[in-house]
Amino acid sequence: MFEIGYVDGGTVAFEGRLDAAQCDKAQAFLDAASAPHAFDFGKLEYISSAGLGVLLKAHKRLMAGGGRLRLINVNSHIYDIFRFSGFDQVFEVERSGG
Repeated sequence: MFEIGYVDGGTVAFEGRLDAAQCDKAQAFLDAASAPHAFDFGKLEYISSAGLGVLLKAHKRLMAGGGRLRLINVNSHIYDIFRFSGFDQVFEVERSGG
């Protein structure tokens, strides 16, 4: 299962598993989104390399407009994926408390 949508303040929330099978859905939503600056990963369970590509594309689009993408409520498993891939140096990552 994968869900994506807006929550308070224009933040985009991700839920479930962002893998290759869900990338088209996520990409279509983000392409239509009006410059989100924060992605809430509080309910994201997994992200694949294809999912990282979707995030990178969104980040590049924001940077072209002078913005920066912030990832919030990132759990330790997903944070490890960012750290091992070097993406923790690309994105502003705020880890969850648990």
